[in-house]
Amino acid sequence: MTDKPTLAITIIGHNEKDHLRELLPVLSWANAVIYVDCESQDGSADYARTQNCRVFERPNNPNLNINKSFAMEQATQDWIFYLDPDERISSELAQEIITTLSNSHEQVAFQLKRKNHYFGRWLRFGSQYPDIQLRLFKRGHGQFPQKHVHEKLEIDGKMGILDNDLLHYPYLTISQYIQKFNFYTSFEAQFLHENGKKPGFFMGIRYIFLKPLSRFIRRYFFKFGFRDGWQGFFAAIFDAMNYQVRYFKLIEISRQAKVTASNEI
Repeated sequence: MTDKPTLAITIIGHNEKDHLRELLPVLSWANAVIYVDCESQDGSADYARTQNCRVFERPNNPNLNINKSFAMEQATQDWIFYLDPDERISSELAQEIITTLSNSHEQVAFQLKRKNHYFGRWLRFGSQYPDIQLRLFKRGHGQFPQKHVHEKLEIDGKMGILDNDLLHYPYLTISQYIQKFNFYTSFEAQFLHENGKKPGFFMGIRYIFLKPLSRFIRRYFFKFGFRDGWQGFFAAIFDAMNYQVRYFKLIEISRQAKVTASNEI
């Protein structure tokens, strides 16, 4: 008779105490919970310690996957599930994970369908569901390239998919959305700059007109985002505007770089 496989849940957070209060108390079914705090000022790290987490403190790197990778490296269990503070694992999903890992012989990783909750409504259309996420993997079989904030885990081996949804509460208010929107567009603009992209006429046409328009039409009309009410419209329009804002931020970064370079001459 073999021992049951063990599981570690890894989480990173920056000023996420409110989310952690809902998330951490219901994770006792896991063998370990590892929390990496990224320079929080709201007592997140201290609260995590009261919930029997293994707590580490790290600089708040804009590339979140660097600290996610660090958290995974601290795990010694057989399997790792990385979780964001604004996500929730239902009791049904927890039971499915336990059962699946006990019966898994070929798969080394599992994808999940994520449900996104925007301003009081579960989104069902506009490419918002199923929002497939790769979160659960056998230790030693998954890693992040650590080059981009939206990159996915690279898996060495066969993957499966779970039935129950992972619940996601990213935006309770418009202000929260704008804050994250600002963070991600700044990262994207900096990423473009560091990879040698320079603003110009043709790039401007793509990022200001073509990409936003095609993305909005596809998600709001072809993917039926309009069926999710004003929340669906909000998600589609801001998803399209991401391209425009990151482009204008690239212009700003490029100009600042030129000024800095001229001052150093």
